[in-house]
Amino acid sequence: MIEKGAVLPLFYLPPVEYIAELNIYNPDFLIERHEHFPKQTYRNRANIYSPDGLLTLVVPVVKGSKVHTPVKDVRISYDFNWQRLHWMSIQGCYRRSAYFEYYEDEFEIFYRVKEKYLFDLNEKLLHLLLTLLKIKAAIHYTHSYEAGYADMKDFRDSIHPKKESTYPQKPYYQLFEDRHGFLKNLSIVDLLFNQGPQAVNYL
Repeated sequence: MIEKGAVLPLFYLPPVEYIAELNIYNPDFLIERHEHFPKQTYRNRANIYSPDGLLTLVVPVVKGSKVHTPVKDVRISYDFNWQRLHWMSIQGCYRRSAYFEYYEDEFEIFYRVKEKYLFDLNEKLLHLLLTLLKIKAAIHYTHSYEAGYADMKDFRDSIHPKKESTYPQKPYYQLFEDRHGFLKNLSIVDLLFNQGPQAVNYL
């Protein structure tokens, strides 16, 4: 069967594979807006490269009731200052990378403004990332929840932190690779801060 497009969830600082697939299927992709929020996925976490190796950043969410919460209604928790922790981690990991200073101000604002909903935060980050990567894409959303799609590639469960990525990723220069080697499929910010304007060519 020929796939006519793709369905993608919204992720927090998504992995390289996500942006690569979005770019492949652009403009024929939909962002999932009506799924129930699954725990322990890239929807509220991102992996970056620290001096000690892989570092996972998690956006805490308000504990819901036992009823499954639609992803667009998941609220971010500010019980502790995770924004400061994330921004200090990103700065600590990438301050010495070639292009961090070019993009720093664009990202810092996300760690000052308190978005109410995770979906809104991820949506605004995706718009910023596509702009910085110079990927022209109109974002369209699902109108209702569908368990499966007959003619579209479904990435809602396949790009997952607990699943080995099958994305054939070529190595690029990473700041701490002399310590821990090349780490696959990190957040797109790792590629952006290390490769700058060349990132889109890599994709």
